[in-house]
Amino acid sequence: MIRNFKIYIIAGEASGDLHGAELVKRFKELNPDISVRGWGGDRLVDAGAHIDIRYEKTNFMGFSEVLKNIVKILGFFRTTKKIILDWKPDCLLLIDYPGFNLRMASWAFDHNIPVYYYIAPQVWAWKESRVKKLKRNLRNLYVILPFEQEYFKKHGMNVHYYGHPLVERIKNFKFNPNFRLKNNLSNQSIVALLPGSRKQEINSMLPVFLESLKDESSFQIVIAGLKQHKLMYESHLEKSKIKATVVYDDAYNLLHQSHHALVTSGTATLETALFNVPEIVCYKGNQFSYYLAKKLIKVNYISLANLIVNRKIVPEMIQQNCNAQSIRKELNFLKDPKVRLEMKADLKQLAGLLDGKDCYNQVAQHILTDLEEFKYGPPQ
Repeated sequence: MIRNFKIYIIAGEASGDLHGAELVKRFKELNPDISVRGWGGDRLVDAGAHIDIRYEKTNFMGFSEVLKNIVKILGFFRTTKKIILDWKPDCLLLIDYPGFNLRMASWAFDHNIPVYYYIAPQVWAWKESRVKKLKRNLRNLYVILPFEQEYFKKHGMNVHYYGHPLVERIKNFKFNPNFRLKNNLSNQSIVALLPGSRKQEINSMLPVFLESLKDESSFQIVIAGLKQHKLMYESHLEKSKIKATVVYDDAYNLLHQSHHALVTSGTATLETALFNVPEIVCYKGNQFSYYLAKKLIKVNYISLANLIVNRKIVPEMIQQNCNAQSIRKELNFLKDPKVRLEMKADLKQLAGLLDGKDCYNQVAQHILTDLEEFKYGPPQ
């Protein structure tokens, strides 16, 4: 029997809102009377969670942006701690978002609140010293990259890998045959632009993407957009004078129809790879943030596709190299049928490494079973 647990969740980004919603759905399937509240967005609301703080207000990218908004962030800490102490949840469920969540994990441990963390902080990439705190503060860690399980086990942590949720989601995706008609798209091949979900990313990457395609005539240009940033896309398109269509909140249908894509570094690079769409991964951030990251980060790649297979299967355009001229050269390579076939074969192999079976359900069941044991002891 699953008890009527109270779970406080912190999902500080769009991707966390999505993962959190899937976990909450599984909790509710196991016991509809489980209560969930915390940070998130519309998806978590639709899944049945009460949202105290919306992720759109908390989504800061890079060292310098965090510094500029430090007063706001400290305010979110105070508010969240007060809510948790008043509401008295049975556990804290943290999803990704390490800058904030690692501090919350430490605070929760000190208050004897069990902490479950879904999607591991990338301590294997930088600041490995954080592993000690993770081991102390987390009751269980749930990872989504295959090499992470072995890494965290080596450090003596309770770690579990049930596959990558994107594989399952994309397998279950059903293409809308009216997608082109609905968005006034022709039958011409599509080059998709995925500039990111944060304001800073869009302002940094979209102008570069558009400039790199200013002489494009063989493909129609389609941007994967979020409705909340509608005015930003319109502003950038007006400035660029480039003809492009924005498709809102429908990236999967867009990727399903795309010939190739320009993608800002992040989860979208893996989604694009799992749709078997050849891509160019791009990143251009604040110069100070990039300088610090370069000093601290110890991995060879920025894209998840390359990291997982530990070799370069998709091109990466980073910082100074992330300019219209360089991207244009890579785009010309992607039009070569041989290059495309090789990349698509590599991306198919990548998908096989990440496959799991209903990973959300396995994570949800494990959390609730373990929470029962934590609070009431092992089953008699």
